[in-house]
Order: sequence, then C-alpha cells, then structure tokens
Amino acid sequence: MAIEQATPSTYTAANIQVLEGLEAVRRRPGMYIGTTDKAGLHHLVKELVDNAVDEAMAGFCDKIEVVFQADGWCTVTDNGRGIPVGVQKQTGKTAVETVMTVLHAGGKFGGGGYKVSGGLHGVGASVVNALAEEMWVEVVPDPEAQGKRTANKVYRQDYSRGEALNKLAPTPLKNGRGYGTTISFKPDSEVFDSTSFDFATEADRLRQYAFLTKGTWFRLYDERDGQEMNYYFEGGIQSFVRHVNRDRTVLNHDPVYVEREIEGSLIECAIQYNDGFNESVYTFANGINTIDGGAHLTGFRSALTRVLNDYARKAKVLKDGDANLGGEDVREGLVAVVSVKLPEPQFEGQTKTRLGNAEVAAHVQSALGDALTQYLEENPSDARRVIEKGMTAARAREAARKARDLVHRKSALESGNLPGKLADCSSRDPEESEIFIVEGDSAGGSAKQGRDRHTQAILPLRGKILNVEKAFPEKMLGHEAIRLIISALGTGIRDTFDITKLRYHKVIIMTDADVDGAHIRTLLLT
Repeated sequence: MAIEQATPSTYTAANIQVLEGLEAVRRRPGMYIGTTDKAGLHHLVKELVDNAVDEAMAGFCDKIEVVFQADGWCTVTDNGRGIPVGVQKQTGKTAVETVMTVLHAGGKFGGGGYKVSGGLHGVGASVVNALAEEMWVEVVPDPEAQGKRTANKVYRQDYSRGEALNKLAPTPLKNGRGYGTTISFKPDSEVFDSTSFDFATEADRLRQYAFLTKGTWFRLYDERDGQEMNYYFEGGIQSFVRHVNRDRTVLNHDPVYVEREIEGSLIECAIQYNDGFNESVYTFANGINTIDGGAHLTGFRSALTRVLNDYARKAKVLKDGDANLGGEDVREGLVAVVSVKLPEPQFEGQTKTRLGNAEVAAHVQSALGDALTQYLEENPSDARRVIEKGMTAARAREAARKARDLVHRKSALESGNLPGKLADCSSRDPEESEIFIVEGDSAGGSAKQGRDRHTQAILPLRGKILNVEKAFPEKMLGHEAIRLIISALGTGIRDTFDITKLRYHKVIIMTDADVDGAHIRTLLLT
C-alpha cells in the first residue's frame, strides 16, 4: 500500500494542534494510564487510592474504602483531611475543581502539602475525571486543617468527561459523618474495552497497600455479588514477608527488620529466609511498586552480600582459602521487602517502575548493614542456617558450572575434529584400521617411520595419564591425554557413547618395556 507523503505546501501553522485541558488525556489515554483494557481501568482506581494513601503516610488518614457498585460505578473514600475547598490562586478555581480538572495539580510538588507522596506526577484525579462518563466528589473538610468556616459542611461537585457540571457547593453536614474525601466515577465505555471491575485484581493491590501502610484499614466491597475483603496489618512489611512465606519452612522465625531515617529518607527493610530456592524481593518507593528495582535494590543487595560474607568469615564458616559467597548464593530462598519514602523521588517515566535517586543506595546499605550485622550476632543459630544455605547454593552453582563445562567439552570431543598429534591412517574401514598408542613424541616419531600408512595410526602420549578409577568426569575430561584418546577413537562417552562409531577395531598399547611403561599400560587399560 502506498503511503501518502506530506509536502511543504500542506504543512502550515494550521496543522499544529493544541489540546486544551484534559482533551489530551481523552485523545491519548495510553500516555497516562498505559492501556485501555482491564489494567488501564484499574489504574483509575489506583490513582484515587494513591491519593488516599498519601494522606495515610502523612498521618492524617487510617481508613480507606473502595466499593464497586451494582450500577457500574466505583467509589473511593478516605477519612483524611479532605481536599482543600478554598480558592487556588493560580487557577481562580476552588482547589477541589483544580485538582479534578487540571493536569499536574496537587499538593505533591513541594508546596508543603505532603512530605512524601506516591502520586508524584500529579495526574491522578484529573485523569480519572477525563476518562469517566460521570464523576462526583464530596469533601467533608477537617476544620483544624482548613479553617473553622468549613466546619459541619459537606462540599460536592459533579463532572462529566473532564468538565465541571456545576460549582463546588456546601450543604449542612448530617448524620455525624466524619471528615474525608469521597470520589465516585463511572468509567467511560467510549474509552475502555470493558468497564467491569475485577474484584481479585483490586483485592491484591489493596492488600499490598495495607502491608506498606501499617496501621491503616483497607476495605473492598463489591455490591454486585457481596464479596468483601478487609486488610489491616500492624506489622507492616514484616507481615508482608510472613504472608509470602506462610506455606514455607522458614530459617529465621522472626524477620530481620529495620526502620531508619537518613537525611530525610525513611528506609524500611524486612528479611526472612525459607528452605526454597527462589529469590523474592519486593521494592517500593513512596508506596509505588518499583518492579524494575533501582537504587534501593542495588543498596539492599550490596549490603546483604557484604554483611553475610563478613559474618561467615568472622564465624570461621568460610575459611581463609574459600571464595566469597556470590550475590545469587546469599539470595537463594530469600523473601524481602524494601520500602523507601523520599521527599523527592526520581522515577523513570510515568509508569514509575524504577527508582533513580542514587543517594538512596548508600542509605539502604547503611541502614540494612547495621541492622543485619546486629541480628546475626544476636541470633547465631539463625545466622548459621542462612550462611550454610548460601554455601550449599554456592556448591550447587559451581557443580552446575562444571556440568556445563562437561557438556561443552564433550561437544568439542565429539565434533569430529581429530587431535593434532594423531598420525592417522588413510583407510576409512574400521575393520582393517588399527591405532598404536605410544609413549612420548620420541617413540611416536620412530613408530610413524615404520608404520603402514594405509592401515596404521599413531597417537603419542606424554607422561602418565590420570587414574580415572575414582576421578570425577569433569576432572577426567580436564586431562589432555584422555581427551586425545576419546577424540581419536570417535565413540563419544557416557550418554552419547556409540560403539559403532569406533574408528579402529584394533587398539594397541605400545609402551616401553620397563616399570614406568607397565604403569602407563595399567592406567590406559583402567
């Protein structure tokens, strides 16, 4: 199919489009929520829950509720301070309307609203508004935070596809309703492939939030079928690792835990080992799951490897001649959660899956290094179990490496390339061909002069070969003389051995007639 080429005459100022307000979100939703399938639909819920979690992390909220309604709406409620209802000077609109209708508007850009925040890019509520067929917000302000004039009032505003339908208006508060924000929206069927929310997807996410925001109660209720889940974990990320290990045998009963503030950054780590072989490390920055890791993961791994090796040498589990345990060795069977909270996190992209703050690596190293060192010294039995597991992993890794080398060597031997020292015969008939294995290059030279080149091959070997009776295969194949013999005979070894590929039906050992010669013959026959 031909592609129509643009010409200079068709490209003018009229071709430049300016998308006003939230029009860009509706035109290109993938830029803001990733996709328009189920993942994108639930991203809208996540944006609203993130705002509530920010209130919880700031210490102003301890209850967050998500309800999937029978009519297709989703409602998110928190008991925080409430979105500010006063006028925002830059826009001339109320702060509520500004947050709901203007991209990159919120209390998360250094204005003192939040010390730490997950919704750094500030597109949350406004994007939900843009992609909702209908939406409304109700705010019951905390008068201590927003002023006495807001006391005993509930403020409401309605929206549709990014536009405000009315002014934010207060009404008298009834029924003793508590402070907080409620946002309810109906996703736009013109945007999403499906507008039906999935209970299990949201339940998993809220459980994760509950682990990371200890002391906060999360409720999920589905009016469509009556399903309900409630999450509350006083233990925070310690409860997280216990949950992951709930069906496994653990090596350290109580998780290693550290919580420490360094230069304005809050570092939290929890570690527990099990008897399995997989590594499960979950990293978060300001409550956001950084699935691609980043500086906090780098610092964590560095501290873990260093401290465990230092302890192993101090406890004489690793001897002076032993190599250090590798990072993959000490992480076998590891379940860990690393959570950092920063005033100004540097995420890579809108998806925010990797943390870029380089200084965080040193902070995590320091916090975890001190805590883990202390734990190992105070819990020597747990420490020994963890170290021994790492040593077992190291031995298994080395055995696997040797096995790979063995396969590579076998492949090389069986490739059909004959050894350079072999003086082969010209016949290709194994029945009439014979090979003389002689002792050294000198004997090999004499044998080559007196042989029948058509049927007789000469293979000189230097010195005594390895006694293979008790040698491991990898050690056997590491011996040059044995590799020469295997390659010359052509049968392969072990699983790939095939006697029909034998190149000579007569193998003649022709060594010197002395004690050393007899010893060499014995080794060859072995």
